[in-house]
Amino acid sequence: MGKTGLHPNDNYKQIYKFYMKVLFIYSREFSYNPTEKTVDFADEVKENGQFKEIQTAFVQVEEKDEEEETKVAKKLLKNLKWIANKNQTKKILLHSFAHLSESKASPEFTQEFLNNLENRLSNSGYEVSQTPFGYFLDLNINAPGFSLARVFKSF
Repeated sequence: MGKTGLHPNDNYKQIYKFYMKVLFIYSREFSYNPTEKTVDFADEVKENGQFKEIQTAFVQVEEKDEEEETKVAKKLLKNLKWIANKNQTKKILLHSFAHLSESKASPEFTQEFLNNLENRLSNSGYEVSQTPFGYFLDLNINAPGFSLARVFKSF
């Protein structure tokens, strides 16, 4: 226990409030195949998707993000543009990925958040796609082995 009576990790969490978690993977090739619908309100999707030379963002939208939407959206937008530019691509794929944290925003909020993010990126000159929301997917990822091909961020 620290001087505050809190475990050092608890003190750290109070000082640094991390919300959204994102795994960025730059892929030479990325493809998906929808396998199982997991959210009742999701659109019916049967088509596969294939992409080349694309920056993918595996986005974990957390419950607290609903309270700080503007703040986390701004940070995610900034980080996405930065990593895409570093990897010399204007193509971005957004993927809702509820496996980076125990905390999850509502599916409705997450879908709306990603749709708004897609619009903002498109308006900034990026070619943006999303994987089907509310589905488990078979994924094929061909990611090169350099330092900015895989980056994890929490903010």
